[in-house]
Amino acid sequence: MRKLNLLTATATALTLAACGAMTSAPSGPSAFAMLSPTTGNATTGQVRFAPSGGDKVVVSGEVRGLKPNAEHGFHVHEKGDCSSGDGMSAGGHFNPAGAPHGRHGGARHHAGDLPSLKADAAGVARFRFESRSIGIGGGPADIVGKGLIVHRDPDDYTTQPTGNAGPRLACAVIARG
Repeated sequence: MRKLNLLTATATALTLAACGAMTSAPSGPSAFAMLSPTTGNATTGQVRFAPSGGDKVVVSGEVRGLKPNAEHGFHVHEKGDCSSGDGMSAGGHFNPAGAPHGRHGGARHHAGDLPSLKADAAGVARFRFESRSIGIGGGPADIVGKGLIVHRDPDDYTTQPTGNAGPRLACAVIARG
């Protein structure tokens, strides 16, 4: 009988822990992007967008084929179109509020202005950051169906409207997932 009570108590504790983990997990839709190189480039990657309580979105991923030990502009663009070889079919930066270009997290910036990627010595950028500028699954800042671009150069955060980040190395369409 004592073993049965111990097993029942253990099963109950595991069930409650699982329920607690399920209720504390982020709710709402997530999104992803599979970056493909533009013509003449080798940059690829995967990016995940996940809700993180309230109005935050966690952006995480890995991008390969970058210039080693360099920064690269990283932006959500207005069109989910990667059909042109140079990535220009994705349009300009996603900017539903009509704000000036600026630093992600700064007082004023495009919704699509994300932090520059920092490649390691092997040309790989691994990243994870939170954004309050973008949304998933509704509202004016919804990024689903928009383009995601990795640029050759770092974003200077001041040149209007692009940040002077140079040519587009990779492009993706952000999809729900």
